[in-house]
Amino acid sequence: MNAEFVQAILELGKEKGISAEVLYEAVEEALYTAYKKNFGSAQNVRVDLNKETGVIYVLARKNIVEEVSDPALEISLEDAKRINPKYQLEDVIELEVTPKNFGRIAAQNAKQVVVQRIREAERGLVFEKFSSRENDIVNGIVQRMENKNVYIDLGRAEAILMQNEQILGETYQTHDRIKTYIVEVKKTSKGPQIMVSRTHPGLLKRLFELEVPEIHDGLVEIKSVAREPGMRSKISVYTKDESIDPVGACVGQKGMRVQAIVNELRGEKIDIVKFSNNPEQYVANALSPAKVLMAQADEEEKICRVVVPDYQLSLAIGKEGQNARLAAKLTGWKIDIKSESQANTTDDFIVFPDEEGSDNNDED
Repeated sequence: MNAEFVQAILELGKEKGISAEVLYEAVEEALYTAYKKNFGSAQNVRVDLNKETGVIYVLARKNIVEEVSDPALEISLEDAKRINPKYQLEDVIELEVTPKNFGRIAAQNAKQVVVQRIREAERGLVFEKFSSRENDIVNGIVQRMENKNVYIDLGRAEAILMQNEQILGETYQTHDRIKTYIVEVKKTSKGPQIMVSRTHPGLLKRLFELEVPEIHDGLVEIKSVAREPGMRSKISVYTKDESIDPVGACVGQKGMRVQAIVNELRGEKIDIVKFSNNPEQYVANALSPAKVLMAQADEEEKICRVVVPDYQLSLAIGKEGQNARLAAKLTGWKIDIKSESQANTTDDFIVFPDEEGSDNNDED
């Protein structure tokens, strides 16, 4: 082993983003293993690699004793003092025992161990990078499909989009660019396993955070997300700043912001509603695009009874109950919807003025 070998190791480590100390430790570990395997396992030895010259020293460590019972591990005080008069009983002396042909054997072993250590270190770096990005969006390229699972190239790693995390009806082609949401990063013997999703509500939330500067800057807050992937979603937003319209900020000029997110989700309809601490108002907003005339919240039963115009009953409920179901999931309230002609209203109902409390991307 020589200086060129050490320099090559350092350059490789720099290229892979691995510290020199990690690689030096790997080399010394490999040299130690090689010596024990080829030249005697009885001795207590330490291998020292000169980081500048690449010269290897194998040092046998022996305890200084009065009477030697195991020559491989002990040396007499008399012999030790011949080497250096300062040695005392119970000191540890190191004697060089480097074999003549050790360099060639050592280099072969060191190469294998360094390659393995670099591979392990790379896996560790990838794990750290992506585990810190759990609950975040990543961009990737569809690499292949196997057993209905989609494998996505993230650059230094590969992510798996399982069938149950795919949007129903969405198709994926090799080389397609795609945004996914990191659900979990697992450590395995083959390296990190990155599980991603296209159906998670967090994907919609992060898309809005990336697309809407007011959300990114903390001026507008996303309070809740309800999603039926590929079909329709509802998102409630809030701001303390009275000069900002939180719904308008998310919709964007001519709907450009929300439309960019709709395009990314390949046509999924999105309703953006204004959050309210008043449950009646919040539920009324959440039932957008339907107009609520009156609402009554029962705090004890956590149910909100609402009245809508006769002609908007089907719109409020939605196709197969979707609109009402998403509104209930968004607000956390059970919702009982009746038409104006069906309702037996009482004074407990809150009557809403004819004004917009919400916005939406599209209607049923």
